[in-house]
Amino acid sequence: MTQPLLKEEALPESPAGMAAMGVGATLRHLREAKGYSPAEVSARLKFSNRQLEALETEQWDRLPGGMSLRGFVKNYGRFLDADVDALLVMLDGQVGNTAPKPVSISSANSLGPADLSIQGEPVHRPWGWIIVILILLFVAGFYAIERGWVPDSWLIFDWLKSLKK
Repeated sequence: MTQPLLKEEALPESPAGMAAMGVGATLRHLREAKGYSPAEVSARLKFSNRQLEALETEQWDRLPGGMSLRGFVKNYGRFLDADVDALLVMLDGQVGNTAPKPVSISSANSLGPADLSIQGEPVHRPWGWIIVILILLFVAGFYAIERGWVPDSWLIFDWLKSLKK
């Protein structure tokens, strides 16, 4: 009598079977099918061996959550030439929504347009510096006239000529 195939052995052959396995088991199965060792993947993707092991064994508490976990799965999936979108759907099904949350435009305007630029940095108004620079140029101009450094042909007003020594 032949022994029936284990459920785990039969599942990876179909896409539905991979979805039933979970993200970590799917990634491990794909890695093994490509012939990569955990050390090779770790070195290539710059993930620690502990992170890789935690992902493949689906120990979510040992991994960062949210967008970091999503990026981790995305990079690993790309490296293995897997369907990244399907992996992310599987991930969301296992750990909850990891997709970026949309930012409401009305909340961005609550600070007021005068306080923040489009990039979220404070708006700097250079009026003070412009006034200081203009005053310095004005004073330097009068000093140059008084010292005789400016030719008479440049002094078109008589009162400017009277400033010259």
